[in-house]
Amino acid sequence: MEKEDKRRIDVPPKPWDYNPSSWKQRVMIALVAMIAAAIAFYMGLFQWGLIDDVWDPVFGDQSKRVLQSNVSHALSGWFRVPDAILGCMAYLGDIIFALAGSTRRWQYRPWLVLLFGLDVIPLGIVSAVLVFLQATVVGNWCFLCIVTAIISLILVAMAYDEVYSTLVFLYRLWKKTGDKNIVWKAFWGSPSEEAYEVGLSMVKE
Repeated sequence: MEKEDKRRIDVPPKPWDYNPSSWKQRVMIALVAMIAAAIAFYMGLFQWGLIDDVWDPVFGDQSKRVLQSNVSHALSGWFRVPDAILGCMAYLGDIIFALAGSTRRWQYRPWLVLLFGLDVIPLGIVSAVLVFLQATVVGNWCFLCIVTAIISLILVAMAYDEVYSTLVFLYRLWKKTGDKNIVWKAFWGSPSEEAYEVGLSMVKE
């Protein structure tokens, strides 16, 4: 079933007019995440004390105060690494998950797409919360932190459609079969006649 359908593997699922699992979209996500990872790593170098200053053309020394704040130290204390490095690792995860799998992974590898979503979407939320804390708790602003937060939200906007398609596929499979074993196997990429039919019904001709 999967082998037969690979002739039409790069096709848009409803309701999209494009394929959210296409290489074009996923490579763009990886490139955007790469920029964010580089910025986060740079800030992490400052938090590690490997560089003496951090570039900020807008807020000046406020960035250093944010990166050395109690909020930042609290996060570092919990995870034993600077929070900027944690962000860098999450962005690297975005890159890896974005580039893994085929152009129909929304159907054939739901676990991979949902893992990708779990990396991208919470990161965007956390980044926005941390920027909010800059003003309300720290009382300073960090230009590069704001840039990475904006990038994180952009990544959420770029990734949600593929996650949505995967969730719709699994939901329709459950509605069709009512069999949790079939849905569970489909989640891990095991093919079945029912999963094939649901996937086919979602594909735009």
